[in-house]
Amino acid sequence: MTVGIVVLGTGRIGKMHAELIARQVPGAQLAGVFDVTDSAAELGAELACPVATSLDDALAIEADAVAICTSTDTHVDAMVAAAGAGRAIFCEKPLSLDLAQVDRGLAAVEAAGVSLQIGFNRRFDPSHKAVADAVAHRAVGDVHLCNITSRDPGPPPISYIEGSGGIFCDMTIHDFDMARYVTRSEIVEVYATGAVRVDPAIGEAGDIDTAVVVLTHENGAITTIDNSRKAVYGYDQRVEVFGSEGMASSGNFHDFNARIATSGGFTAPPLQHFFIERYTRSYLDQWKAFVEVVRDDAPSPVTGADGRAPLLVGLAAWKSLREGRPVQCAEIA
Repeated sequence: MTVGIVVLGTGRIGKMHAELIARQVPGAQLAGVFDVTDSAAELGAELACPVATSLDDALAIEADAVAICTSTDTHVDAMVAAAGAGRAIFCEKPLSLDLAQVDRGLAAVEAAGVSLQIGFNRRFDPSHKAVADAVAHRAVGDVHLCNITSRDPGPPPISYIEGSGGIFCDMTIHDFDMARYVTRSEIVEVYATGAVRVDPAIGEAGDIDTAVVVLTHENGAITTIDNSRKAVYGYDQRVEVFGSEGMASSGNFHDFNARIATSGGFTAPPLQHFFIERYTRSYLDQWKAFVEVVRDDAPSPVTGADGRAPLLVGLAAWKSLREGRPVQCAEIA
């Protein structure tokens, strides 16, 4: 069985997904694309697939699934419509910036009995997955600490930041998911601090660009996360779990694998500079997993609950930053 997928939204992330589905995902077929801009027509011509001019037209295309890659504020309406049309759903994060809206979308998915997978692609990165597997197999014993570093090479446009929900709901949300994923424990308390250290315009837009978050997990483990919108040396992504029997960690990828040692010291090539370069393998494996979910009626590896939980933590982080205190997740739920 070939799984036909219609991509809704053909901006940067949607275009990438459409290209992967069309060219590199075994068992998948790009059944169509849709966007409210002319980008869909351009992409449809490039990839030789149907182009819809409305959401209703997109859902009328014969297909097994939809990939929701539109702006965050449209995710839930698209999810409800797709569920009503009986389509399996892949949805980019965050599901929404409002928990009530998330619950509306998840209720529609449950009522329709369709599959749902959330786009937390970093779970599929082989390096990060190895850390999670080490915890699952108890190679590091009981988890005591988890440390996550996530620093972008440069901030997104201010126009994007203004509608993103801010750093905690846009950027750190990946790290909140990673913390749950590698520790295998829910987050119960959040303490966040942050500042504007990169660009004053980010602060003027109501956001921060530099943050540290401390999470307390249900099992007693503690996670620390540090974020920056601008690491001049490249895309910095590291995860470490320390436990009673040892440590597991995943590190960065460089442009190529070489290191030079001289009397002047050690030099190495720069880090990969963009998230698409760093996580290409994880995006492909994510889509392979989704094909299996749809084709084999397999359980989703990243469920609706996995989409809801990091948003809740992100909202708790904002409350913590604004009120200057630790926030229990139960206060938000």
